[in-house]
Amino acid sequence: MWIEYLKALILGIVEGITEWLPVSSTGHMILVDEFLKLNVSEEFLKMFLVVIQLGAILAVVVLYFGKLFPISREQGRLQVKEETISMWLKIVVSCIPAGIVGVFFDDEIDALFYNWKTVAIMLILFGILFLWVEKRNRGRLPVMDSLDALTYRAAVLIGLFQLIAAVFPGTSRSGATILGALLIGVSRTVAAEYTFFLAVPVMFGASALKLLKFGIHYTPEEVGILSVGLISAFVVSILAIRFLVGYIKKHDFTVFGWYRIVLGAAVILVLGVLK
Repeated sequence: MWIEYLKALILGIVEGITEWLPVSSTGHMILVDEFLKLNVSEEFLKMFLVVIQLGAILAVVVLYFGKLFPISREQGRLQVKEETISMWLKIVVSCIPAGIVGVFFDDEIDALFYNWKTVAIMLILFGILFLWVEKRNRGRLPVMDSLDALTYRAAVLIGLFQLIAAVFPGTSRSGATILGALLIGVSRTVAAEYTFFLAVPVMFGASALKLLKFGIHYTPEEVGILSVGLISAFVVSILAIRFLVGYIKKHDFTVFGWYRIVLGAAVILVLGVLK
C-alpha cells in the first residue's frame, strides 16, 4: 500500500506546483496519471484530483492571511478593513460566472471536455496568447497597479476569463485569470495576487461539490491517500507561490507561454501518437 501513498505524494507535489503557475494543473495531472495510475476507484480518483486543491487553498490563506482577513486590531480595538471588504466583493463578482456554470453543468462539462484533446488545444492556444499579450504589453505601463485600483468592471472581465478555464480543462484557472488581467491593464504582481485570492472560494466550492457527490464513505487507505495528497499540495504550494511572486518582479510570463506550448505538444505526442 505504501506505493499508493508515494503516488499520492507525487500528485500532491504536481498539484502544488502547477495550480499556481499558469501552466495547467489538469494537463500535468493527465500526463502524470498516465504513468502513475493510482490503484483506487474511478470515483475516488476524480474526487481526489479536485479535493487536494484544498491543500493549495490553505497555503494562500496562510501566506496572505493579513490581506484576506477583513478585521484588524488597532490600539486594542477591532477595526473592519474597508479595502479588504471591497476586495472580497470584487472576488464574489468574479466568481459568479464560473460558480453558476459549475453548479448546474459540472457533469456535462466533464463529459464533453475532460479529455486530452481539449487539454492539449487549450494549453497551446493560451500559451500563444501569453506570448502575444506580453509582446503587446512591452513598454506599456499598467493601468491598475494595486488591488484597490481594481474596478468592478475589471472583476467581471477577469471572472469571464475564469469561466473559460472552468469549461475547458487545460486552460489553467490561474493562467486564464492572469491573462485576462494583463489584457485589461493590471500589473503582473496584482494579477497574480488577485488570482491567488480568487482561488479560495472557487477551489473551495469545487472541492465541496466533489466531496458531496462522493459521499462520506472512505476506507482507511483512501483517507491516508487523500491526507498525503492534501499535505504535500499545501507544502509545495507555499514554495510555488513564493517563487512566482519573486519571479514576476523581474520577469514576464513569456517562459510560461513557451512551456505551455511544449506541454501541449507533449500531451499530443504521448496520448495521441504513442498510445
